[in-house]
Amino acid sequence: MPLDTMYESFFTPLATAPLQPLSTEDFDELETILDDLRSRMDETPQWEFCEGFMAALLCARTPVGPSDYLPVLLGLPLAGELTQEDQGSFKDLAQMQRFGELWSRRWADIQTRLQADVSALDDDRCYHPEMMDQRGDLLALPQEEWDGYTLEELPDLGLVWALGFMFAVESWLDDWAPPKDKNQAALINRALATIVALTEDDLEPPALPSLGETPPSISQARAELVALAIWAVYDLYETHRELGPRVATVYAKALPGRNEACHCGSGQKFKKCCGR
Repeated sequence: MPLDTMYESFFTPLATAPLQPLSTEDFDELETILDDLRSRMDETPQWEFCEGFMAALLCARTPVGPSDYLPVLLGLPLAGELTQEDQGSFKDLAQMQRFGELWSRRWADIQTRLQADVSALDDDRCYHPEMMDQRGDLLALPQEEWDGYTLEELPDLGLVWALGFMFAVESWLDDWAPPKDKNQAALINRALATIVALTEDDLEPPALPSLGETPPSISQARAELVALAIWAVYDLYETHRELGPRVATVYAKALPGRNEACHCGSGQKFKKCCGR
């Protein structure tokens, strides 16, 4: 089976049946597969980055297929370039198929949630990104188990997700150019600015725990920014659905004057040839 056909087959959700949302174990399995890919290509991202990348693809005006986005995200071979020695490729067809199945289920779940009419973040149908609070995870452990990590070197909540989102935007930048409508353009710019803000370090003191009874690991400002980023995703998704796929501008070739030689090469004047 050609590589591009495998990508499309394994990474495209089936439209005929709803797919089961991912469980905690499923997300763990995704990380395990990414860890294995990372053993062959150390720039393979973690799932949180992939999750942000996926959200941006779903929000884009023009659909991007697996054959185009997988080489960008995971460094996988382009169609027609697969060899046994390829760095970063899946170890076998079964692993690619399993990752594609889990990817497709998450894709379908996010898309369903973005299409839902929600007005509050506590709505069960609302999209909640898989964002890791690595500082909270560390604080949940006894300090002797920190393995040399420090809180300062760990990314803030949502930072890796936002980097993945903006990586997809920057990879297909033309598709994210503001539309002519000023109101829609302003909304898109505000939404993207919110997500960009999430890529920056949180300079406010921790005030809220994200994991049960652990010490505070995120600031109030960070928690509010994460909430705004979720609504930004909804705004981008809805606005781009209204706009529809971007259409390339077609420029008409200037026609010759009536008494000039016809552009078809007949040797006759334009008015007596194609301009009749």
